[in-house]
Amino acid sequence: MSRELFALILKKIEPYTDYLYFHVMGEPLLHSELEYFLDLCAMHSFHANITTNGTLIRSLSDKIIRKKALRLINFSLHSLENNKHNDPNYLKNILEFAELTGKENPNLIICLRLWNYSHAVPSVFNKNIIKEIKDFFNYPHEIQEIPQQGNGLKLRKNLYLSQSERFEWPNMKLEDIGDKGFCLGLRDQIAILVDGTVVPCCLDSEGSINLGNIKNSSLPEIYNSQKAQRIYNGFSSRILIEEFCRKCDYRKRF
Repeated sequence: MSRELFALILKKIEPYTDYLYFHVMGEPLLHSELEYFLDLCAMHSFHANITTNGTLIRSLSDKIIRKKALRLINFSLHSLENNKHNDPNYLKNILEFAELTGKENPNLIICLRLWNYSHAVPSVFNKNIIKEIKDFFNYPHEIQEIPQQGNGLKLRKNLYLSQSERFEWPNMKLEDIGDKGFCLGLRDQIAILVDGTVVPCCLDSEGSINLGNIKNSSLPEIYNSQKAQRIYNGFSSRILIEEFCRKCDYRKRF
């Protein structure tokens, strides 16, 4: 996303939200304009939240740790399970960053995510990760490998371990799993893709449910469109209108 489009988006959505989440199937730490984007968020009084696999956190630590707009960083530790990173210090770098935030920016929330829990298969991977986290922070209690509700397990002020079930990222090639269900899309979130396309939720990374483009429409125009309202009202009745939603496994969490 360009500087110009990002600035336009902030101007258009400023009356409607205080929170921005940098993700939607992308790695925000790769963006060359990340520092500028965070500074622009601060100018518009937005709170920025980042979801990252954390592979670049060591090289960017000094550049982002004190950013005024930065509220939360989610580290997807489960990304290590199926994608063998070359850096043997991957987890250590993330934990050291989390430790540093407690000193340099204690208001910054750090969430360590293990969103790969399976009832069928006990995870040696998760047990090892949990042990490293527990040892690093000298956490005095046992940590069970179970999904947790809410913000997860609090390890200390503004540091959490979030464990949740594995889910398959939806796409149009998956099997239809039925039209009954609910979603928070259009209710407490929308997503805006790199070209300005607006979609109902953060899982629609390919723009399968195109509601319009923020470049040439206002947010109320998009939200109040016939298509968006039909989807919203469908969710209210626990009916999934869109084919994409009927192939989404994540909706089972609601």
